[in-house]
Amino acid sequence: MLLLIPLLRVASPEAKAEEGMWLYNRPPRTLLKERYGFEPSPAWLEHLQKSSVNVGGASGEFVSADGLLLSNQHVASRTLQRMSTPEHNYVRDGFYARTLAEEKPCPGLELKVLMEIEDVTERVNAAVQPGMTDEAAFQARRAVMATLEQDSPERPGLRSQVVTLYQGAEYHLYRFKRYTDVRLVFAPEEQIAFFGGDADNFEYPRFDLDITFLRAYENGRPARVEHFLKWSAAGAAENELVFVSGHPARTERLRTLAELKHLRDVEYPRSLGKLKRTEVLLAAYAKRSGENERRARADLRGIQNGRKRRDGTLAGLLDPAVMARKEAEEQRLRSAAAADPALSAARDAWDRIARAQEEIARHSQIFDLLESGSGFNTTLFTHARRLVRAAAERQKPDSERLEEFRTSSLPSIELSLASAQPSYNDLETLKLADSLTYLVEQLGLQDPVCMKVLAGKSPLARATECVSGTKLGSAAVRSQLFAGGEAALTQADPMLELARSVDAEARAARTPVEVQREAIRQAHAQIGKVRYALYGPTQYPDASGTLRLSLGTVEGYRENDVKVPCLTPFAGLYERAASQEFRPPFDLPRNWIKNRTKLRLSTPLNFVSTADTIGGNSGSPVVNRQGELVGVLFDGNIHSLVMDVQYSDDLARSVSVHSSGILEALRKVYQADSLVKELLRRSQ
Repeated sequence: MLLLIPLLRVASPEAKAEEGMWLYNRPPRTLLKERYGFEPSPAWLEHLQKSSVNVGGASGEFVSADGLLLSNQHVASRTLQRMSTPEHNYVRDGFYARTLAEEKPCPGLELKVLMEIEDVTERVNAAVQPGMTDEAAFQARRAVMATLEQDSPERPGLRSQVVTLYQGAEYHLYRFKRYTDVRLVFAPEEQIAFFGGDADNFEYPRFDLDITFLRAYENGRPARVEHFLKWSAAGAAENELVFVSGHPARTERLRTLAELKHLRDVEYPRSLGKLKRTEVLLAAYAKRSGENERRARADLRGIQNGRKRRDGTLAGLLDPAVMARKEAEEQRLRSAAAADPALSAARDAWDRIARAQEEIARHSQIFDLLESGSGFNTTLFTHARRLVRAAAERQKPDSERLEEFRTSSLPSIELSLASAQPSYNDLETLKLADSLTYLVEQLGLQDPVCMKVLAGKSPLARATECVSGTKLGSAAVRSQLFAGGEAALTQADPMLELARSVDAEARAARTPVEVQREAIRQAHAQIGKVRYALYGPTQYPDASGTLRLSLGTVEGYRENDVKVPCLTPFAGLYERAASQEFRPPFDLPRNWIKNRTKLRLSTPLNFVSTADTIGGNSGSPVVNRQGELVGVLFDGNIHSLVMDVQYSDDLARSVSVHSSGILEALRKVYQADSLVKELLRRSQ
């Protein structure tokens, strides 16, 4: 006898109590009430949601009514590098504005606050008619999503974005408030923000003051914000329930076994190879001089971070136990679909995904090289492609444009193009020459694309020609070209010509991948119905760079039968530096040596929790039950890297800077009394 699956709802297989990157419109109320006796009110959730900020794709939070925002130094490091000069190195030396007049504009930095969420799944799915091909379904969904993103006249000042959830099972419309006038208030020296360097990255215990304070402005004055987090002077305590509100970039937990195998066998090995290649290139360049090191620092740090994260995730995918759990979960879902006639449409969904994934794999190399741009690694080419495509796409109806060039996205593109960013011809030439060489290595010198790109020259000669001859290093020129559209792009510029020369082939590589991704989304939508029938509303969607709420407890762990404490004090920082004889990257800034005796060395500096976080959560606020800020997240330990594909709380931990440690450093090391006063103004 067949049993109806909805009557058999069970807990998600092997789910941990603190697992989950939850949507704000679907918080884990039952879990919180049953396990922790805590019931977040709608007002509590709204306040935390609207205090949380997307900072250029990472995370941050408002901490005063005057638009003061806290994030990580490493989140702001690229901005700090753009602001730096050989005379004023804000990455190396830090910065503190003691007055509003001293706060420095951050070129190109955009802040976004999620104000409204609307479920538009039915409207998006209604556009897809029975019998449509995958390509027609993709075009239909793209058209209705573009229409939904048009700014509503009754919501002036808000920008809209349709977000895909559960791999296509649901679509939500997010409306954001944007801030484009952002100024630097405080940043510590990189040596204390990133103490231990790459050696200690993704490790624990840690001793880092990875913080930066920024301020949002409106109409030339500090923005007045209604929602901001009160500061906890005491900070996080052991065994305390905490919440993390941030923008985790991407997880693959709901992916099928076929999709994970593609990541394991194709995508991650390829991306790791590129990351390691670029890391060697940049490291060699940086070692040639102090100025070279300054120019390459942000790029190199980002590459090293990405390489280590990819290594950790790939290790998880290579773990037979991880894949076995995925296989068992998939079989459970397949059996549920086979047992219920109401779910019959999903019975071949996994096979359809596998076939689509095979088709994507056929195009993945050329897609990566041309559309993703790994064959053209220079910011100048990125500018050129944006200008070429923006001019072409703006001539089309919104419903027919590439997703990233819809009307709702154009202000962010315009801001990026108009922002002054230092461009160093020697570094850009080096990166482009190496990536052109990579292009030739992958496709062969006689490939038509390579022949057209190189135009009879060596990769180095072609890169030199394009970089030295372009005017796209100028923000004023980029703005003029963006405003002028197709007509303005007729001027001769080798980088624009390079972007134009491969645009048709790049678009051709993109189309089949997008069509197959649409087929995968449709199959996942059907799998989502099976998952809901089996488990009920206990599932959260994979991370996608959108705002999520995670929870956890402040607790240490045991590794190799050694207890690892949940809190690390200032004393440990000096002990760690001394044990390494203060050699880089374990040396300390002069300020920290001079003011050591002023510090209360027992004050916590960093702490760990079981909160479910990944890359993109950097800068996220960590709050207690009262909604007070008790820390700011900046990393995970090495065991957390597998959480891109599978959550674990055995050894995996999220790492944060302690709120009391931040106050102690601001007061005793930096004498930032006015900043401390602003933080505590509404927290007493």
